Amino acid sequence: MKKNIPFLSFEEINKEIRDGIFESFSSFFDRGNYVLGPNTLKFEQEYSRFSNTNYCVGLSNGMDALRLSLLALEIGPGDEVIVQANTFIASVLSIVDVGAKPIFIEPNLKSYNIDVELIENKITSNTKAIMPVHLYGQPCEMDKILTIAKKYDLLVIEDNAQAQGATWNGKITGSFGDINAVSFYPGKNLGALGDAGAITTNKLECFEKIKMLRNYGSVEKYKSKIIGFNNRIDECQSGFLSVKLTYLNHWNDIRRKTAEKYFDALKCVDHIILPEIIEGANSVFHQFIIRTKSRDRLQNYLKSKGIQTIVHYPIPPHLQTCFKSLNYSKGDFPVTELLCDTSLSLPIWPGLKDDDINYITSTIKTFFNQL
Repeated sequence: MKKNIPFLSFEEINKEIRDGIFESFSSFFDRGNYVLGPNTLKFEQEYSRFSNTNYCVGLSNGMDALRLSLLALEIGPGDEVIVQANTFIASVLSIVDVGAKPIFIEPNLKSYNIDVELIENKITSNTKAIMPVHLYGQPCEMDKILTIAKKYDLLVIEDNAQAQGATWNGKITGSFGDINAVSFYPGKNLGALGDAGAITTNKLECFEKIKMLRNYGSVEKYKSKIIGFNNRIDECQSGFLSVKLTYLNHWNDIRRKTAEKYFDALKCVDHIILPEIIEGANSVFHQFIIRTKSRDRLQNYLKSKGIQTIVHYPIPPHLQTCFKSLNYSKGDFPVTELLCDTSLSLPIWPGLKDDDINYITSTIKTFFNQL
């Protein structure tokens, strides 16, 4: 019998958090303190503890978190920032937005994260920072990245938008860099009920500067010490995130169990390449990516059977029209382009039933058996 399986559903997790969310909203509504109030301070303290860092600043969204991180570290025109070529475009937009130049590095075909063996060849006298992106929930090889950064006196800014709760060699992502940016877009493992983001850091000067940057450059009202912006986290969303944070480890465990079921069911299917979890990484499976040369045909077949999938990401940053001035052409980053042409993301949200997983995997097998 044909099923209808969405790529993402909040139905089950919303049932779990419903009472807590409504209680949080009621308190927020009655309190009358709607901007940078007690909910924000509480969540910042909770998320810094979760991330094993000294400080957290709540912000408007993940891209603003990256942009303000770069500004806080005084990265701007003339500077180069190393970033993987297959990241989501927000990582690159934040670099360009502050006037710096993105220097693309191909991903490792096993982890889909930045290939650390290629970094040193791209370092120049203008290189100011490395921005590792923990793509799809799997952490980058942070020990090697930090060693390179130390060797060349470079800053490190983690893009932790997709990996809240993941660890590298037992240490949680979002705690390695000079500053670390995170997104709480609703579809993330820890998502708000709207847009939100944050930075984490162990550096007091970065913490204090980010607080000013997000709030018109001021700490005291009407007194702006630096050029700032309005990038504050919403007080209501801070309350919601506090509620959801208590469930995050549980939801991540569910994602891992779902991933194990996919691995078991699809490991012997010809024409599919499954993701590889490299030694030292503990992924939170923000996405479960399979690769196949028959990607588009498979996606259409799954759609005909009621299974929704998504391609992350069909056009790499270096081929986006908005980055025409960077003068890249098709073929400049062949590994990245291969991933863009062959990757398909399967549903992996908490609440996905075993029957749904069996239906998805059996449908994939049927497709390939027909080839």
